Amino acid sequence: MMNDRFATARLLALAIPVALLGGALGFQYIGHLYPCEMCWWQRYPHIAAIPLALLAFVVPDARAKRAFILLAALAVAVSGLIGIYHAGVEYHWWEGHTECTSTAVGHGGSVDDMLKRILDAPIVRCDVAQWTLFHVSLAGFNAIFSLLGAGMVLNLLRKAKRG
Repeated sequence: MMNDRFATARLLALAIPVALLGGALGFQYIGHLYPCEMCWWQRYPHIAAIPLALLAFVVPDARAKRAFILLAALAVAVSGLIGIYHAGVEYHWWEGHTECTSTAVGHGGSVDDMLKRILDAPIVRCDVAQWTLFHVSLAGFNAIFSLLGAGMVLNLLRKAKRG
């Protein structure tokens, strides 16, 4: 039988990466804040966490459910750790990834058209925060929400095992 803490952990293991990835996509497609290379690095663990958490809803075995929830929480935590690293690069606490990312996408056409798209596309640097709130960048918020969320899921799983 599944207790409330276990059910909550399972739901949060899915809701947290969906919300954080959804927020990142919202900032990208609605707010026109294009991701740099390190932003993508933070998204990949969330992308991995979603199917892991979904599997916890469909596998019949309780141990497998727990394992998938744990793996999803760990993936979210990895995104948070990458977020700390990225935020440190943005705040110039340490040197990080030095390549820039372009939003240019090839859609056929002539070489001149492709060159124009490349030259007109915004260049996104990993060491410059595009947006902040209270001096916290999006990478910083991802770190905070990912690590707190993963911690909540892991704590709920720990408590569910005891009781």
